Amino acid sequence: MYAYIEGQIKEIKPSYLVIENQGIGYLIISPNPYSYHLGETTRIYTHHYVREDINNLYGFKSIESKDLFIRLIGVSGIGPKSALSILATDAISDIILAIEEGNAKYLTKFPGIGIKSAQQIILDLKGKLVEDDSELIPTHKNDVEDALSALGYSKVEIKKVMKKIDQDQPVEVMIKQALKLLIK
Repeated sequence: MYAYIEGQIKEIKPSYLVIENQGIGYLIISPNPYSYHLGETTRIYTHHYVREDINNLYGFKSIESKDLFIRLIGVSGIGPKSALSILATDAISDIILAIEEGNAKYLTKFPGIGIKSAQQIILDLKGKLVEDDSELIPTHKNDVEDALSALGYSKVEIKKVMKKIDQDQPVEVMIKQALKLLIK
């Protein structure tokens, strides 16, 4: 419904803020309202959430935060309150990394997220949050390529062998697999 609202911050409370635009004050629930400043003119990316008994406007500093919020509330058992508690850290890349690595322990540190909820988040979202892993998720691929290059193998040989090895293994295992294929 609303992609974003640009205006001046008029009020800040623990769970929401009010932004004025064209004489209208929008009450926007935010994961961290105190990251804004009174009187500041800003753009807040919004998501209008409507359910039987809820009709709220949620706001975020970045499109990435908004997108992650939408993905999180799509997970069975995760509502807006739990999703906001996860996003309150403003460390989107850390959250995505934890999900991609299957780190349930990291996710349980947020209020309202138990081990079952964390596992459900990982199950539903792993592999769906980043299109190009190289941007946010550190991979062992670069370490393996560097090691093979240091051993004197050409880029062509390395690229060929990298397609054949299991990329989900620890660096040492990947190097061993690559070397076995290169030595043949």
